[in-house]
Amino acid sequence: MKLAYWVRGDTNAFFGFGVNVLVNVLTLTGLCLGVIKMPASDVFGVILPALGIALVAGNVYYTYLARRLAARENRTDVTAMPYGPSVPHMFIVIFVIMLPIYLTTKDPVKAWTAGIAWAFIIGVIVLIGAFVGPYIRKYAPRAALLGTLAGISITFISMNPAGNMFKAAWIALPVFGLLLIGLLTDVKLPGNLPIGLVALLAGTAIGWIGGVMSVPDVTSAAKDIAFAFPHLKFDLLVDGLKDMAPLLATAIPLGVYNFTEAMTNVESAATAGDRYNLRSVLLADGAGAVIGSCLGSPFPPAVYVGHPGWKAAGGRTGYSMATGVVIALLCFFGLFGLLGAIFPTAAIVPILLYIGLLIGAQAFQATPRAHAAAVVAALIPNIASWATGQMDNTLAAAGTTAAQVGTDALAGAGVVYDGLKTLGEGAILAGLVLGAIVAFIIDKRFWHAAVFSGSGAVLTFVGLIHAEKVQWNANGQVALGYLFLTVILALVALTRPAPRVPEPGEPPAMEGDTFTEAPEGGVPVSSAA
Repeated sequence: MKLAYWVRGDTNAFFGFGVNVLVNVLTLTGLCLGVIKMPASDVFGVILPALGIALVAGNVYYTYLARRLAARENRTDVTAMPYGPSVPHMFIVIFVIMLPIYLTTKDPVKAWTAGIAWAFIIGVIVLIGAFVGPYIRKYAPRAALLGTLAGISITFISMNPAGNMFKAAWIALPVFGLLLIGLLTDVKLPGNLPIGLVALLAGTAIGWIGGVMSVPDVTSAAKDIAFAFPHLKFDLLVDGLKDMAPLLATAIPLGVYNFTEAMTNVESAATAGDRYNLRSVLLADGAGAVIGSCLGSPFPPAVYVGHPGWKAAGGRTGYSMATGVVIALLCFFGLFGLLGAIFPTAAIVPILLYIGLLIGAQAFQATPRAHAAAVVAALIPNIASWATGQMDNTLAAAGTTAAQVGTDALAGAGVVYDGLKTLGEGAILAGLVLGAIVAFIIDKRFWHAAVFSGSGAVLTFVGLIHAEKVQWNANGQVALGYLFLTVILALVALTRPAPRVPEPGEPPAMEGDTFTEAPEGGVPVSSAA
């Protein structure tokens, strides 16, 4: 079998995924310059080139994994995993790690060193997770894995782009419509032009004709173009690690978040037909964060949500490597300021909403119909996390906090802030636990549900979920709730009820879960029941 390095569908996926990564790098550039007030020379001369090295190395590696999988399975339809800067971590490292230090010291370099050290710790935790994650994936129900991923996709990936779209809907909706027509139907453009490129150019043309963009802004941004290649920044990393203890409070749960998210993304790819080795993926993610931090980047890269979307767009093995190389070149030459002045935001962000639609739909389509409630249960912690984040940002913009306003006052306005905040802490891991409990209860596999409920009690007690920081007895009342639930589930399990019988043709509930052929006149049964 001869496997092409580039197919027509790679063009669509390249422009779609490339725009996705472009948006994220533009965002983190703006956060560094506008929030932390870092010198442009450090952002364009150190951080972006360091990120560029991590991205090109990671995407080349994932292209290699895809081609290896294609050769092993003798298939030409394998799609590489997408890889780029982690979106949630961009905001967390800026607002949770770097900004408080900057506000206290007024020194952006101190904030930067803390961010670098934090990213390094994240990478180490993900490397450790490479040896734990495969076991979690093996025993967690698919509804829990895909449901919590859908929660991230619907909230953190879709809502902000959707809001930006409707700030300039006259630009964004035509772009969004073109993407949906080209990527969700079999309708082809004249000449089979790549829909991602056509949609971006159409939105850009509308924006320029409508007067949204400015020639002087482009001219000013063009003056900042300069080549910079990364080099080791061990001194900054060592400085940041000297005061490591405060960083662990967020690095540990977010490191767990990273390898849990990678795990769900691998499960998503497997559902779409491409079964990657989870350990290989996690080792690459951890190494990318460590390498990037050693070169001066505080932004850990990671496998992205969206593999099924790029597969549906026709992407195979070439789009990922091309994205890594092109984005790296843009980073080395400091071109992101110029690109931000050329392309309207409203023309770029619809691709993120498209990915949100695909991942949200997959969570329901690729899991047993009976597990729909489990998917929703896994969604809820991520919705709570997003909602409380919006509340916190709104209050901060007003110069206050939830503590200063008072939770009683918020409750009087119908805002259950405390409960939502607790529910949303460690959202992706909490979603996995809740989704698994509900899925196993639906299947009447009560011992399995009790194990996950007991795990929830332990994770809560040490602060990895439902708590603001990692510590002993981080949230005793929630841990006690999980413990009581564990007792109830164990008591029901002792009655030895018969497991739920899967419906004919039902997709597997778990990774590695298979269904035996039905006896004559009967129905299939799960080999893992």
